[in-house]
Amino acid sequence: MAAKTLQNHTKCCQIPPTKPKTTKPKIKPNFLSFCSLFIIVLLPLCLTLTIIYLFGSSRKYQATAKPLWFPSLTLIHIASVGSTLLMGLPAWLVWVDGGFLLESDVLPLYISQISLSIVWDPLVLRFEEPCLGVIFCLVNLGTLLACYCTFGKVSPFSKYLVMPCLVWVGYLTLVTFMLIYL
Repeated sequence: MAAKTLQNHTKCCQIPPTKPKTTKPKIKPNFLSFCSLFIIVLLPLCLTLTIIYLFGSSRKYQATAKPLWFPSLTLIHIASVGSTLLMGLPAWLVWVDGGFLLESDVLPLYISQISLSIVWDPLVLRFEEPCLGVIFCLVNLGTLLACYCTFGKVSPFSKYLVMPCLVWVGYLTLVTFMLIYL
């Protein structure tokens, strides 16, 4: 009887065999972060440079008698590239902090801001439509302001990187408005 009790007791206390753990090679998070930085910053930058290359030279803008405070064509292109870079970095910071998943408005705002800034160059400089360019600039300014607010919720530092872009688009809006009367 004692032997049966001992057998039952050993059956209850036996540890079930465990399956050997299979280790999957983990991709380092740093590598994924740099890949995302590459995509988020480089893709809009390449699009901006392509648009500048294809539609960037405007003989009429260069030949027009402008006030002293109007930017040169070279400055417009350099500032457009800089603005694209400055918008890519806060977008990447928001992505790293998980903001594209947490805040549903962040990604559409970023894509629309990049699209509006890319469209302005050929619209105003090549096709010479400053009236439509003012509308695009005002919508872009509103989109940047929304990016400033939503990026700041996710990553407080990223909103400070959006500020120079706000200033540039505000100045560009004023220049585009003045182009109507030249």
